[in-house]
Amino acid sequence: MTLTLEKPVAARTRDPKELLNAVQPHIKHLTINVLDSGMALWDREIALLLRDHTMVHDMAERILGNAVMYTMASLEHPEVHLGVGKLVDIGVHQLILDTPVWWALCDVYNGGAYKHHAPFIERRGDGLCLRTADFLKSIGFAIDEELWEIDGAECSPCDNKVPDSH
Repeated sequence: MTLTLEKPVAARTRDPKELLNAVQPHIKHLTINVLDSGMALWDREIALLLRDHTMVHDMAERILGNAVMYTMASLEHPEVHLGVGKLVDIGVHQLILDTPVWWALCDVYNGGAYKHHAPFIERRGDGLCLRTADFLKSIGFAIDEELWEIDGAECSPCDNKVPDSH
């Protein structure tokens, strides 16, 4: 009798902190502003969130982590329409506003193509936020369920019809 054992398939998880920090060597613009603090990019973005928003450190990490997950999904899967709620959107905007970091993210994870952010005015109420959370889980991210459920159906008004926008 021959017994064949299959190797268990490990669940694929992706660490947003590692994904963000991996772009640090690729920062090309305003490096004195971004890199001279000696902080890793993750810590820099957390510090900027805490500087500009009233929240505790733990919440800043939760928001940034989910924003990185969303950003990665939008870069890797432009064919999938995704959107975030108001809380996670704070982190997405933090990444976009730190333009040297945003450029590096696009360079590393989007083949060098710039990913625009051109939202509509009206928020969406069609459950896109919850569908995005499900999609993020399906591609290996361990999302913060609470952050995605808080906004539930009320989602960012981003446009998937422009190929290089989210």
